[in-house]
Amino acid sequence: MSGAYQRRDKRAFLDSHNQRRHFSAVEMTTAAPPPAARGSIFLGVDVGTGSARAGLFDDNGRLLGSASCPIQIWKDGDCIEQSSTDIWLAICTSVKAACSLANVSGDEVTSLGFSATCSLVAIDDEGEPVTVSWSGDPRRNVIVWMDHRAVKQADRINSSKSPVLEYCGGAVSPEMEPPKLLWVKENLQESWSLAFRWMDLSDWLSYRATGDDTRSLCTIVCKWTYLGHAHMHQNDEIDSRDMEARGWDDDFWEEIGLGDLVDGHHSKIGRSVAFPGHALGSGLTPDAAKELGLAAGTPVGTSLIDAHAGGVGVMESVPMADFASEEVDEEAICHRMVLVCGTSTCHMAISKNKLFIPGVWGPFWSAMVPQYWLTEGGQSATGAVLDYVIENHVASPLLANRAASRSISIFELLNEILETLKQEVGSPFLAVLTRDHILPDFHGNRSPIADPISKGIICGLTLDTSEKQLALLYLATLQGIAYGTRHIIEHCNATVINLTVVWVYMNSQTGYPIVLPRENESVLLGAAILGAVASKKHPTVQDAMKALNAAGQVVYPSKDPKVKKYHDAKYRIFRDLYEQHLSQRSIMKDALS
Repeated sequence: MSGAYQRRDKRAFLDSHNQRRHFSAVEMTTAAPPPAARGSIFLGVDVGTGSARAGLFDDNGRLLGSASCPIQIWKDGDCIEQSSTDIWLAICTSVKAACSLANVSGDEVTSLGFSATCSLVAIDDEGEPVTVSWSGDPRRNVIVWMDHRAVKQADRINSSKSPVLEYCGGAVSPEMEPPKLLWVKENLQESWSLAFRWMDLSDWLSYRATGDDTRSLCTIVCKWTYLGHAHMHQNDEIDSRDMEARGWDDDFWEEIGLGDLVDGHHSKIGRSVAFPGHALGSGLTPDAAKELGLAAGTPVGTSLIDAHAGGVGVMESVPMADFASEEVDEEAICHRMVLVCGTSTCHMAISKNKLFIPGVWGPFWSAMVPQYWLTEGGQSATGAVLDYVIENHVASPLLANRAASRSISIFELLNEILETLKQEVGSPFLAVLTRDHILPDFHGNRSPIADPISKGIICGLTLDTSEKQLALLYLATLQGIAYGTRHIIEHCNATVINLTVVWVYMNSQTGYPIVLPRENESVLLGAAILGAVASKKHPTVQDAMKALNAAGQVVYPSKDPKVKKYHDAKYRIFRDLYEQHLSQRSIMKDALS
């Protein structure tokens, strides 16, 4: 497929797409203050799996207004793809809508920061899309983070036993970029030849906005096997500047069959890198500024992966009761774990020293908070599992209609049904309503087992198709997800991390206090913090976090011994389910050998 054909198709796609673009959700969370009372206004943009979102924040980290717009996704088995053209249009729509809702003009926006899923983008030498799809569709130039087409390539890479694998939990995941790159080279030769740049999605967004090809230490360290600690003694964050990419292990790329990416001083995968929040180029280019409705030259900070932006948006959210003691304890931040929950869940902790934990990604230097090592666990599907369980139940359409008629979510309706059930049967606590068990590895196990071919298990099905049965299945799914988090925390603590508190969007039965952020849009806040640092309103990312993070509700574990006994029993069964799954896999492998 020629580059010319791709560019013609892109123009046609833009024309038709502009005509059908619409908002999926628009939210104004607070009334914007009058212009005279405003200080800085920081804009954060995040691209998730299903939508692009924009949020505006004031000097205190309070959300002034936010908007979102859906993005297209193509799914075909293990292949999951998107369009960078479509994503950029959704961003432009969201930014303009958020500014309108917050009564903020483009000229008033102080700075901009991006975050996005760790998806892989292919573009040619003119910046146009290069297909990564079997279909040959030129729009489909993004391999989505959760795409698992490259499982075999990941296995081959892991068999190399390269030293760089020590810095990603001992093995690459098919969700990382090297296996995906190898898959494209082996299966789409024309696309491989056409591609001039391979970029993580958040790096592509900042490149699209500024024309600066500098890569973030977050993206290339976490997903590309780049050794960020090569810069440990070269620069500090305050003296931030573009740094020559000296952390690539050329022997690794040669050994796995991607030595051509080393050519041109790694020009296709990143010649220069920078700390998150580093000011890129001369800010927004005139073209990008016009498309976004902002001012040319608006400072743009080096980007973050979306989950990591969530970490930046919440990790310094210290409850007021703890503020005095936290102020004098600089190590306190190293005893927290951030959970950022969406389609998947990421579990992130930072430390001053590098910590090697089998089955947990990292240690990654300066990949979230500059000058700290990041350790990152995760569950590949959490929100996606909830959606799957609910949407595939026969009672789901009726429940969805009832929820829509009341302008509430189906989750709120299911929660109401569970509360009613609790009262009807006189349960001592809500969790005990279900004795069913779920292993939520519907998209493999990322941590701590690192088994991408693990499968989900539902134990306790009957012929009941009622709404009540769906509510109980929903509850059991939530519990299974929470037990997965408990497994990760226990694994980390058993190794080296001494966690004392969990910062999280979603309550889970972990046995630890859970701090909920004041602002629901913490990923957008984390992205906005990157721009705040780039604009020099704050000297470092951590300084900006301390100024703009704020805690909301704190949820403490139940002190009822019956609750603990119940969850301990279910957790033991949860752990047994995986062992049973392994045994069954082994039996079938022997039978088919």
